[in-house]
Amino acid sequence: MSRLPDPPAGGFCARAWERTAELQRAVVAHPFNAALTDGTLDRERFAFYIVQDARYLIAFAQALSAAATRSEDPADAAFLAGAARGALVEERRLHAGYVEEFGLSADDLAGVATSPSCTAYTSFLRASALVDPYPVLLAAVLPCFWVYQHVGSEILAAVGDVSAHPYRRWIETYADEEFAEAVLAARELTDRAAAAADEPVRERMLAAFSRATEYEWMFWDGAWRLERWPTAQWLPA
Repeated sequence: MSRLPDPPAGGFCARAWERTAELQRAVVAHPFNAALTDGTLDRERFAFYIVQDARYLIAFAQALSAAATRSEDPADAAFLAGAARGALVEERRLHAGYVEEFGLSADDLAGVATSPSCTAYTSFLRASALVDPYPVLLAAVLPCFWVYQHVGSEILAAVGDVSAHPYRRWIETYADEEFAEAVLAARELTDRAAAAADEPVRERMLAAFSRATEYEWMFWDGAWRLERWPTAQWLPA
């Protein structure tokens, strides 16, 4: 299962994906992901992305943990808590491997400021965890699962044999069967929450899913541009 099956017709996920379809295509076609696909993505951009993503995953895990505490179903709570742990342990292990491979020191990492896009995305997730209803929070965290699996599977389909690809570990992580199963579980959970909610909450879910997907595009765009704070010149390093 590389590419996921379509979500059930009439459910929230089908509606959310249809609403963001053009943006999903833009994410896959973004120059960062195009260069990642053909292996020409330069290390400076990828290293910048890895540093930002490691910081993002902390907020993502916090949002997942908040969702786990709100779930009234023990199995759903266990899934969300496990996903939070996976974000902090498994994906950060992938990042650590690239940090070691690139020879980045602790001082190198500390010297990279958290980008405006990363700051905005993490702030959005933390705010959702604090103030949004449970179904809206689920919709806010779903794109990080689903969009990454979609991008990973599209890249794998385009490349085929990744054994000699410079970013093989990244592609294999997000095109992995186990990760695909987690995405299906997250979709199913979100569809169930939406079905039990009223229409105003479902509209808020659509807005949250769309905004998080926008942040996904912005995150890759920020890495491509090596995004800096435009005001940094007026502040001490």
